[in-house]
Amino acid sequence: MYNILAKFYDDLVKDDVATKAWVDLICTHTKRSSLLELACGSAEITLALATLGYTIDASDLSEEMLVEAREKDTDQKVNFFQMDMANMHVNKTYDSILCLCDSINYITKEEELKHMIFQVYERLNNGGVFIFDMHSLDRLEEFREEFYEEGTIQENQYSWSIISEDDCIYHNFCFYDEAARVSQEQHIQKVYTPTYITELLSPYFSIEVMTDFVNDGICEGEKYFYICKKEN
Repeated sequence: MYNILAKFYDDLVKDDVATKAWVDLICTHTKRSSLLELACGSAEITLALATLGYTIDASDLSEEMLVEAREKDTDQKVNFFQMDMANMHVNKTYDSILCLCDSINYITKEEELKHMIFQVYERLNNGGVFIFDMHSLDRLEEFREEFYEEGTIQENQYSWSIISEDDCIYHNFCFYDEAARVSQEQHIQKVYTPTYITELLSPYFSIEVMTDFVNDGICEGEKYFYICKKEN
C-alpha cells in the first residue's frame, strides 16, 4: 500500500485545519518530550510537533511515504525509519506514542491489533500516553453507498472510490499517466466497535474517548479519539 499513492497523498488529503486540531489535542495530553509515531505517512503532523520541541522517532511501513516525509524535513528534526506498526522493532521507551489519521484501521486481523496494543504498552514509560483515532461505526453506514471522486492531480487524471461492506471500508485509487496507462491501488480498513477496543485497552491503560476532536465520549461523528494513559 501507498507504493503509488504516496506521491499524490498530500494533494489528495492534506488538511491544515485538521493538522492544527491534531497538534492542539496532542499538546493538551502529552509532554513535549520523547515521542514515537506509528504510520506517520507524509509527516504533516509529525513535523508540526517537531517544531514545538518534541523529540520524535517516526515510522511507516511504506518506504515511498517515508521518502515524501524526509523531503519535507529539511532541518532533519525527525528520525524516520521503516517499521510495521503491528510488529515493532524499537528497543527503547517513550513518553508518548501516536497512531493518527485512522491508520490503526489498516490492522484488519484482531490478533495483530491485540499484539500492537501490547507492544505500545511495553514501549511507553510509566505515565506515558498513547493517542490514536479510528473510523466511527457511522462511517460504515456512510459508505454503504459508494463515494466517487475524479479529477486531475499533478497532471494525472485520477479516480477515488470508497465503499463499505460488512465491517470493512475499501478505498480504490486509479491514476492515469499522459499515455493513459493506469496504476491502481486498493486500501482496506477494518472498523471496530468502541466496546471491543475498550476491552483491548483497559488491561493496560486508563482511557478517555472523544468523537471528532471536541465531543466527549462516543457519539455521532466520523472518528473516535482514544487518549490512553499508562498508569504503571
